[in-house]
Amino acid sequence: MAVVSTAHWHRLDDGRVQCDVCPRNCRLHEGQRGFCFVRQREHDEIVLTTYGRSSGFCIDPIEKKPLNHFLPGSPVLSFGTAGCNLGCRFCQNWDISKSREIDTLGSAAGPEELAAAAERLGCRSIAFTYNDPVIFMEYAMDVADACRARGIKAVAVSAGYMNPAPREEFYRHIDAANIDLKAFSEHFYEKITFARLASVLETLEYLRGTDVWFEVTTLLIPDRNDGDDELRRQCDWLLEHLGPDVPLHFSAFHPDFKMRDVPPTPPETLRRARRIALDAGLRFVYTGNVHDPQGQTTRCPGCGAAAVERDWYEMVSYRLTDDGHCAACGYAMPGVYEGPVGSWGRRRLPVSVA
Repeated sequence: MAVVSTAHWHRLDDGRVQCDVCPRNCRLHEGQRGFCFVRQREHDEIVLTTYGRSSGFCIDPIEKKPLNHFLPGSPVLSFGTAGCNLGCRFCQNWDISKSREIDTLGSAAGPEELAAAAERLGCRSIAFTYNDPVIFMEYAMDVADACRARGIKAVAVSAGYMNPAPREEFYRHIDAANIDLKAFSEHFYEKITFARLASVLETLEYLRGTDVWFEVTTLLIPDRNDGDDELRRQCDWLLEHLGPDVPLHFSAFHPDFKMRDVPPTPPETLRRARRIALDAGLRFVYTGNVHDPQGQTTRCPGCGAAAVERDWYEMVSYRLTDDGHCAACGYAMPGVYEGPVGSWGRRRLPVSVA
């Protein structure tokens, strides 16, 4: 397993070394690992211990990230590593994000190998997902640069828990992101994710001032973050700070990890949340992890027509031009549209990049 030096750390007066990548600011003695498990103090510096290693590779529809306004219908080469800098008790990918086993990282690929594989497999983009790319940012940035040289875009699926300096460096290499806004409550963040809401909101505000296309996802957990008042406050904040065109996805929770005693999210909860968001003034609000064609339809703000109709991740009808204008009225749909809609559909295909 490759170990590489990193840049975002500094020495403390008490002899420890502080990792500065995320707000945890882990302070480490020699040999200790941070909360994320993959960044470690070694020879008086912080190193990344998982560079070039992955828990596996798949081709997904881009809508599965979820990104509904970025190269629609196209395939994306997806991979993650191990570890995470949050401690979500409901983690839906806990076998990867909470892994402390080296066997999890059974696949190896360098940046050039991954870029070549994405090109060979016909993928328009590559996604850092399954666990948070914040913790393996050096590997992700190198992969993104190798892909960009071949005309392939880079996607980060992240919880947005990152300090300002590394955040600015990281997103210079990224074309699109989905930020997982876990809830709109500091209490939820502190007690259930062991993080802080304010840092995530700072990331969202930062992204609005960049060229990165981004969308937001909130996993709704019954009786934890699905109350009307909290949802209204979240939507009002998004409208005020990010504008009406940021796509918002509400997705359904299923019992997992340390919250197996909580029931799955009822579909009506997602529909209720979507109504609240639309009433607040957000224009593009979607439901996920449930069968809800209405909640997965993109409507044109210009004429009200169903511009894109989806069934899960399948395009049922697509009425946008190659550059993203409504075919009925010419309204310019926010997002990244480059050429005809893709036809990858709902397939998920495990692949080898060797």
